[in-house]
Amino acid sequence: MFERAAATASALARSVGADQLGLATPCSEWDVAALLEHMAGGPAYMAAALGADDPAVHTWPDVAAVEAVNAWLAEPGALDRRCISPAGFEWSAAEAAAGTAMDQLIHTWDLAVALGVDRTLDTELVDAVAAMFLPHMPEVGRQAGFVGAAVPVDATASTQDVLLGAMGRDPRR
Repeated sequence: MFERAAATASALARSVGADQLGLATPCSEWDVAALLEHMAGGPAYMAAALGADDPAVHTWPDVAAVEAVNAWLAEPGALDRRCISPAGFEWSAAEAAAGTAMDQLIHTWDLAVALGVDRTLDTELVDAVAAMFLPHMPEVGRQAGFVGAAVPVDATASTQDVLLGAMGRDPRR
């Protein structure tokens, strides 16, 4: 999950021009520059969770950052390591990778909206994230102060729209 989400996020982030850094995003407190800075924290968080430190993770959205984390995740026993989540609870590195994938996925949508490009997310990844994290994780994020209020969506909404609404995004935006 992390590999796919981070690779997609990194590819879109590399497309951002200097003239787009000040664009507004669906995260009202962040422009594109601030969103990219936050997204760079995903690989850095995973490196720390895995007990690794590599300058490559600090050069995100460079492909090397994603590749470095993927290599560490593939090491024997890496997924079983324990670490602290951004919300302050302990979880496994496998759960951290999935949570970071969710963060990268949602913020890829945010970036796509800001840039005015196709906002369709990887369907398989959306399905996996939704199955893993809905309905409980958005509420944990709200309690920690980093997920906005849920946005209601139609009963016939796609899984992507349900996930976005749960994570405080208006998918009709």
